[in-house]
Amino acid sequence: MNKIKTVVFGGSFNPVHKGHVALALAVCEKGLADEVWLMVSPHNPLKEALGLAPENHRLRMVQLAIEGLPCLKACDFEFGLPRPSYTVNTLAELEKNFPEREFMLLIGADNWENFGAWYKSEEILSRYRVIVYPRGCEKETPSLPEGVMWLQAPLLDVSSTQVREAVAAGTPVDDYVTGEVAAYIKENGLYKNK
Repeated sequence: MNKIKTVVFGGSFNPVHKGHVALALAVCEKGLADEVWLMVSPHNPLKEALGLAPENHRLRMVQLAIEGLPCLKACDFEFGLPRPSYTVNTLAELEKNFPEREFMLLIGADNWENFGAWYKSEEILSRYRVIVYPRGCEKETPSLPEGVMWLQAPLLDVSSTQVREAVAAGTPVDDYVTGEVAAYIKENGLYKNK
């Protein structure tokens, strides 16, 4: 039986923006996955928790951003795992819970450049396929080991930091996030203080 190809796109999504959604859709459109799970991280062990909106808000914004896009799923799987949630443990738990799926990992080129610092990075590479997209990387296509592929995808010039700064400054964020996400940020008073 063919397993359901499922790409895990993890992040703090603080907040999710149009670039995240376009990237996840590109993975589906290129036939690399049946589904892309946007996995909201409770707290990235390599990032400061400062300025992080509560996880339930970040999850809700992902749900709103991908409404009507059947190949994309908002995922709170890591909320129930011990913290900090290391990627290798998350993937192993996903495999255990969803044996009908083949999991792959989607990361940015900036993360790939320091992938060796990730907890049990060698184990991730030996057990899972990794898809790298161009972000924060000058090179056209870096040389990658077997099992790691480069995704040529259009990148929108937007970051979660830009969105938070715009909200804090009181400027519109409609170019960066969907209308539903912009309304949710406003309704819930998120990102008022940088």
